[in-house]
Amino acid sequence: MQEGLILCRFVHFGAVLLLFGSGLFRSVLFTSNLTAFVTRPDSRRLDRQLAWLTGTALLSALGWLMLTAGSMAGDWREGFAPSTLALVLGHTFFGRVWVVHLALNLLALIWVLRPGTSVKSRLWINALLLLTLAPVGHGAMFDGLRGQLLIINQMLHLLGVATWLGGLLMLAVLIKSVDPVDLRAVLLRFSGIGYGLVALIIATGLVNVRALSGGWWPDPAFSGFGAVLGIKEALVLCMLALAAVNRSLARAHVLRLPVLRASVLLEGLSGGAALAAVSLLGTLPPMPG
Repeated sequence: MQEGLILCRFVHFGAVLLLFGSGLFRSVLFTSNLTAFVTRPDSRRLDRQLAWLTGTALLSALGWLMLTAGSMAGDWREGFAPSTLALVLGHTFFGRVWVVHLALNLLALIWVLRPGTSVKSRLWINALLLLTLAPVGHGAMFDGLRGQLLIINQMLHLLGVATWLGGLLMLAVLIKSVDPVDLRAVLLRFSGIGYGLVALIIATGLVNVRALSGGWWPDPAFSGFGAVLGIKEALVLCMLALAAVNRSLARAHVLRLPVLRASVLLEGLSGGAALAAVSLLGTLPPMPG
């Protein structure tokens, strides 16, 4: 049951992060660079893939709910019982947040399937969907102002991570696209924005660790929560190194697409592995019991 919960968290976090980040990339950050792309078949194909991703987010959110209910009841079969689900949804903090989250996920699915809806209108729903993930993490351990500030910090952390990963998804799409896009200009601007994103992610991540473990690194440092956190940080450093490679490729006289394609792919895989580590971290106590 624990493994299933980690898998649902991984799938759901990944889907929601990519939905928001790719929408922000298309409709806000790089609108001027994508005027040709938005009317072409590649853009419509991406919209269909994002519709599937929204459906995957909804299914994984339901799986997360049922596995959480089963875990609370001590029997995975109880996760399918309407009475148990009603109890969790109506009488726990997680459940009350998850009612809103599921409603937003359903609305996002309806909106993405509705003909003629703009990327920007979907972005607002996906932003709310992303932000309602913040209260169901470790921040729920604390009451009062401390808990509220930690949830706000987690919201900022999620926004930074989503923008980075969604931007990588869009870079991968643009590299494969046959539409006329100034890929060099997109790369240079994205890498420039990336400095701010990295600073935001690191700062909010340190605040999370400090609030949860009482120090700037968990103790013991290399077992349990600390070990998984160390793996995650190593993967983030790997992503930073690859981002630097991408920027150097963009500044080169000739843009080497095969190398860029491999670098973006490796950066995306590192991001996925880091997200898997985060999914595991959410199920581990930050301090030894």
